[in-house]
Amino acid sequence: MSRSAHPAGARHADVLPEGHYTAPAEDLNALDPKVWAHTVGRDADGVVTVGGIAVTQLAEEYGTPAYVLDEADFRDRARAWRTAFGADADVFYAGKAFLSRAVVRWLHEEGLNLDVCSGGELATALSAGMPAERIAFHGNNKSPEEIERAVRAGVGRIVLDSFQEIVRVAHVAQTLGKRQRVQIRITVGVEAHTHEFIATAHEDQKFGIPLAGGQAAEAVRRALQLDGLEVIGIHSHIGSQIFDMSGFEVAAHRVVGLLKDIRDEHGVELPEIDLGGGLGIAYTSDDDPREPHEIAKALTEIVTRECEAARLATPRISVEPGRAIVGPTAFTLYEVGTVKPLDGLRTYVSVDGGMSDNIRTALYDAEYSVALASRTSDAEPMLVRVVGKHCESGDIVVKDAFLPGDLAPGDLIAVPATGAYCRSMASNYNHVLRPPVVAVRDGEARVIVRRETEEDLLRLDVG
Repeated sequence: MSRSAHPAGARHADVLPEGHYTAPAEDLNALDPKVWAHTVGRDADGVVTVGGIAVTQLAEEYGTPAYVLDEADFRDRARAWRTAFGADADVFYAGKAFLSRAVVRWLHEEGLNLDVCSGGELATALSAGMPAERIAFHGNNKSPEEIERAVRAGVGRIVLDSFQEIVRVAHVAQTLGKRQRVQIRITVGVEAHTHEFIATAHEDQKFGIPLAGGQAAEAVRRALQLDGLEVIGIHSHIGSQIFDMSGFEVAAHRVVGLLKDIRDEHGVELPEIDLGGGLGIAYTSDDDPREPHEIAKALTEIVTRECEAARLATPRISVEPGRAIVGPTAFTLYEVGTVKPLDGLRTYVSVDGGMSDNIRTALYDAEYSVALASRTSDAEPMLVRVVGKHCESGDIVVKDAFLPGDLAPGDLIAVPATGAYCRSMASNYNHVLRPPVVAVRDGEARVIVRRETEEDLLRLDVG
């Protein structure tokens, strides 16, 4: 459903206050494959299934709310990205989207590299057996302890984000008698068509070193002079949840321009270019993401064309899909607690989770789909707002959607495309316990991140 499809004031599909509001044309029992994991469907009783297991069974065994992750879908998507870019490029899964030791093992087995941006993510990666040389370490304010741990471990690259960090990493590397491979992250001044808080390539934000004013060139100049660093390339990331490739074209043009300037000044052709990630996924049926092979073809052609024009050898390309791999592979399973019709407005459906397990709606004004999962229904559709149990009026999971008019307490509903940035950004607001992550594959389910307990909360409270 589009952003303009839900005028304020509409409650049911046949109520038309101002916006000529009509019932949805789609079957509310249908599951759009664009927004659900590949193995999701309905069984003969109308119950949503994933990997051959009914959500009613998952709810009974693991409780709700729960993140349900389709392992086969995750592996398929990881493999699709690896295949699309081929052996002459690198695919770094962005761990910030969702990271666990099981995920690290899947990535290793499927031939992907891993991008981390904190000591905790690095610890998770190393503890699960990801080879250090296949890890990239990001972050705009890495602590000296994090840098030392990364250098000692032998991570394949550290992405330098500031002039201070250039000196800091070089000092640590020299102290340890090592020469650390690094990339320099630059901001190229590209306007990404995305939410302000996830656009990362304009100058007025915290990431990277601006290309404007010669700052990026000066950063490269300094890094090349330091014995503790081996500068292997330039990094650029223009934002997240992006569908339009034109921003990458402009970014590549400017990055290659910097590579040309480096060659002309220093006689060095840097061998790598990292274009970041940020490729969008379908949260609703209106979203139309591109396939990995289309993205790989487009990015490769853009970089090759720009390098040919600059008379440079085409560098090795890296990309960092995180959301685009894990986002569609999971849904959040909730139980309905209360159903509150507000006459002339809409119906509020309260679930047993909320902003503690999905902050994105409150933080980014994100849109989601939702489906009745424990049964099908032929009831007339009603316009609903799915909300959580927290003491916050902004505790919204799905702003506006249609669900069957006979929805009742005890029903299970599922919100798809919650694999990325939901568990990663989950909190204990109101001392609510964070849900488990349940991986499903070929008729078997297992917990890969367990549900928190009250003992977990109290263990941290040493007062």
